[in-house]
Amino acid sequence: MSEIKNTYPLSKKKKSGVTTVLLGILSLAWIAPILVVILNSFKKKAYIFKSPFGISSKPLSAGFDMWQKGISRAMAGMLNYKNALKKTDMLQCFGWSLFITVGSVVLIILCTSMCAWYITRVKNKITHAIYIACLFSMIVPFQMVMFTLSKFSNILHLGNPFGIIIVYLGFGAGLAVFMFTGFVKSIPIEIEEAAYIDGCSPIQTYFRVVFPILKPTAITVAILEAMWIWNDYLLPSLVLNVNKYRTIPIAIQYLKQSHGQIDWGAMMAALVMAIVPIVAFYMACQKSIIEGVTAGAIKG
Repeated sequence: MSEIKNTYPLSKKKKSGVTTVLLGILSLAWIAPILVVILNSFKKKAYIFKSPFGISSKPLSAGFDMWQKGISRAMAGMLNYKNALKKTDMLQCFGWSLFITVGSVVLIILCTSMCAWYITRVKNKITHAIYIACLFSMIVPFQMVMFTLSKFSNILHLGNPFGIIIVYLGFGAGLAVFMFTGFVKSIPIEIEEAAYIDGCSPIQTYFRVVFPILKPTAITVAILEAMWIWNDYLLPSLVLNVNKYRTIPIAIQYLKQSHGQIDWGAMMAALVMAIVPIVAFYMACQKSIIEGVTAGAIKG
């Protein structure tokens, strides 16, 4: 019996080690495309096509003429980033993307958390219908509504950064309401009743008692919605007036010139600049994702 007890933990450790190795190899498959983009952002167009997975060499690296003048190759490779900033007007596009993303996420969290709290506490046919509609919106493919959406957005003059925030609220509400509803069910109603006894109105109860408890799920929703909105190309291209307002994905697409000519070095550099902010945001908040999902899965 003692031998069995000693060998069981050992076999379990071996299985855990094999699983770790397999998952590590799998993670490389996800990281590899990002590394290729970063590597090619420092290369000249000819070398990108000749050896997309190799390290740049002197004759074909970006800015080789500057290398001959004594400037380091690292600084020469930054020419792609300079061209990307110049051709896409990246700073202005970054500002619009940041405004749309932050505005949409704040509005989604505020409206959907209140909606989830209401349909959880007030149980009737209307709230049930609202909940079913939110779930149904997660199932309907975007292609079924994009032409109607484009038409109505033109009629309602939503082709601006403020208007598209409202559009994002409609498309992002389904998932957010679903997650918030699961968490609100785990909140004891006695806490809210105690707030009512102390003289709090429903609005005060929500902002002082309920919403602080919803913080884990709110952060999870914020991360998921921010990643979607920041990287979204199709919805802004349908709704926004791209001649005045361009988000980063649309600006990167405009690097494709006529006759299919593409400045691949500048495009790779633009992709790196677009990836860095959202990756940094995700890394800062990643611990809250599992906490929020698991908390919402518990029914009180």
